[in-house]
Amino acid sequence: MKHRWIVLFAALIALFALLSACAGPAGPLGPVGPAGPAGPEGPQGPRGPEGPAGPSGTGAETGAFASEYVGAQVCAGCHTEIFDVYMKSGHAWKLNPVVNGQPPEYPFTSIPELPQGYTWDDILYVIGGYNWKARFVDEDGFIITDEPGKAGNTEYLNQWNFANPVIGKEAGWVTYNSGEDQLPYDCGSCHTTGYSPQGNQDGLPGLLGTWAEPGVKCEECHGPGSLHITNPRGFGMQIDRDSEKCGQCHRRGEIESVNASDGFIQHHEQYEELFQSKHVTVDCVVCHDPHKGVVQLRRAELPTTRTLCENCHFEKAQYQKIEKHFGFRLTCVECHMPRVTVSAWGDTENYTGDIRTHLMAIDPAQIEQFSEDGSVALSQIGLNFACRHCHGAGFGTEKTDEELIAAATGYHDRPEP
Repeated sequence: MKHRWIVLFAALIALFALLSACAGPAGPLGPVGPAGPAGPEGPQGPRGPEGPAGPSGTGAETGAFASEYVGAQVCAGCHTEIFDVYMKSGHAWKLNPVVNGQPPEYPFTSIPELPQGYTWDDILYVIGGYNWKARFVDEDGFIITDEPGKAGNTEYLNQWNFANPVIGKEAGWVTYNSGEDQLPYDCGSCHTTGYSPQGNQDGLPGLLGTWAEPGVKCEECHGPGSLHITNPRGFGMQIDRDSEKCGQCHRRGEIESVNASDGFIQHHEQYEELFQSKHVTVDCVVCHDPHKGVVQLRRAELPTTRTLCENCHFEKAQYQKIEKHFGFRLTCVECHMPRVTVSAWGDTENYTGDIRTHLMAIDPAQIEQFSEDGSVALSQIGLNFACRHCHGAGFGTEKTDEELIAAATGYHDRPEP
């Protein structure tokens, strides 16, 4: 039996060898099958040595994505309606080039004559000229303070003041740093768009700093627009509604005090005035449309503010102690925002300047408006300006200090039931 299994096993081996000898050559490889599932992630290896630092990248303001100033006319291509309205406001006319000997064309005013000795061919820029006053820059960039080639005449009339019927002033010439030799134009930070304190505009010695565009145009508040015009959705324009933005120019010095001289607050003090009271928390754009100036609205006989005092102070507006004031239809600003500020004309005798103050709060026990030396305005409005621009200027009966204090005390208090 044992020998039988040995013979059978040997026969199978011989058969297998015979079959192997008869097999053909190996065929080609078949197609690769689909990859199997990923195996588990191995442990993280040790961190290699840190390589050298690469070059500094470029930011949006200075590198490949920096935006450039394009000019207000380009903005007008899409924002025509806003542009047309804005160009009737005073901001756009802070500094105006004289082109080919032709004077600038303003929305509401014109300059009929020039300082003695000059023609329009001698004038490079007009400073202002929109509503209150105009000064002039010569071909070297200096503010004109004397006749051509001369200096020292302190009586030289070089500033043109427009007529102001509120004060009873006709248009005429006044002095401004008259006689000073080579007075530079250093007002570009608030009178131009895209100002830099470096260099001299057009290489002229009298123009301190450089700018992208004269006047306060669109890009001064909204930022340079070259990226926006190529990709409006990808690059939005700056919109800053904080009063600090307006306060960059509507201030004269440190905001903790309001500068004054010659019996009036100096112009451009609005932010400093607001800083004296709780109104500092109110953004300028709450009351003012930044694209519309007060002058253009007044000329169009439209409301000069977006909201009214009584919208917030409705309880005060409901009661006034002096019934005659109701009959005269006096608005809140007549007493609470009197004309304490001067840009061009002022009448000290009748306590009337040509710009309304933004101090607003009245101290009924305060008569005077300024510090003893007259250099700083007090934080509240005194009764000289709150009351005597009418009661003493021929519009109302004259009152003594005691009478004014008695009338102002408790002016908006409700009567006893």
